[in-house]
Amino acid sequence: MPKPARVMIISFDAVGREDLPFLQSLPNFGAFFRKGALCPHVQSVYPSLTYPAHTSILTGRMPKNHGVVHNTKLQPGREKPDWICQRKYIRSTTLYDEARKNGWRVAALLWPVVGRSRIPYAVPEMMVTRKWQSQILVNALNGPIRYQLDLNRRFGHLRDGVRQPALDDFIHASALYTIRRYNPDLFFLHLTDVDTNRHIYGVHHEKAVQALRRQDKRLGELLDALARTGDMEKTAVILLGDHYQKDVQKIAFVNFFLQQEGFLELSGGRLKSWKAVAKSCDGSAYIYLNKRYRNDNKMKESLQNLLQKLERQEDFGIRQIFDSRQAAGLGADPACFAMLEAKPGWCFLDEWETPVKKVQEEKRHATRGTHGYLPQGEDYETFFAAGGCGIRPGVLERRIALWDEGVTLAALMGLDLGQADGSVIREILA
Repeated sequence: MPKPARVMIISFDAVGREDLPFLQSLPNFGAFFRKGALCPHVQSVYPSLTYPAHTSILTGRMPKNHGVVHNTKLQPGREKPDWICQRKYIRSTTLYDEARKNGWRVAALLWPVVGRSRIPYAVPEMMVTRKWQSQILVNALNGPIRYQLDLNRRFGHLRDGVRQPALDDFIHASALYTIRRYNPDLFFLHLTDVDTNRHIYGVHHEKAVQALRRQDKRLGELLDALARTGDMEKTAVILLGDHYQKDVQKIAFVNFFLQQEGFLELSGGRLKSWKAVAKSCDGSAYIYLNKRYRNDNKMKESLQNLLQKLERQEDFGIRQIFDSRQAAGLGADPACFAMLEAKPGWCFLDEWETPVKKVQEEKRHATRGTHGYLPQGEDYETFFAAGGCGIRPGVLERRIALWDEGVTLAALMGLDLGQADGSVIREILA
């Protein structure tokens, strides 16, 4: 199999199989799909969140095995929990680790969980969670300082915090500059314009359509930059999604009932202590039991009874309950007490002031569209496409998973991810 000398991996956050007919009508996505390999049936991780998903692509492992089981840490009572954004949280090797061992020069812009990874050309995806922090400071502490300062000096005027499309405009300009100036051998790029607009406006809103059009324009400019800086006969380009989204009408707050039943203790409206707590994954929710009570069978029975009672309520959002063993079988955190899957049109949030809200009543979180759901059904799949060196064109109709993508990319580059969960998608390799 021919091995590419250069690989560009572009992740389009929250772009799914349902978007493919529209993308195929656009000039740059359409041309890419016609010439390359397309896998239109891709299963995301559970919970289908951005950080677990991208780490599965990096490692070829399910979340329970690579360790990134959520976007954020379990920090009950924190309005803005810290994000799981640094390399140290991944419990296995990664594509960029193995590539660097083999002499590949690596870049990663806005790719999740690459903070403090020693990638020489990196802008880690970081979130500000403290009042005293700034976006530039947080990024500087977790990535190469000189490189990031140079990008901010050149393109910082495009940026407006994490607001879109300004954020992707900044990252895109930085990516074009990085290709032209440094021409890395392996480039990870994460674009979030579509995800943000679907959260704010809904999955099929015109704002999301506009974001898809912007991504097509960015793709064309990226492919042009690659063509101007290297031999495209020795270059492979990968386009992929991490998850899709679903529209939401109502929000369920499990912690409201946990507080009522004494599992959460409040003082002055703040969390004082907890025996059990719900941690939202948007379309699903982890239930965690405090370590001090994990051998308390009476408390576990009481908690289970409460969850089952809530599941039976027609006017509440629980569709299904998975115990810890079942959750682990789906790839989720085996340390949870249970996993809750939301009903269609529902999602979960962590506050405890009220049991239920309509999405238009929620001011702190954009939830008109969201993800985190069990990755089942064609209407919730994402996609994987590849073209160039080492790739066999065609459409693969069987279902694959994100962790299959990781080991396939490793095979394409002649790398070894060790004991992974995925299987190589051999049909698309030349």
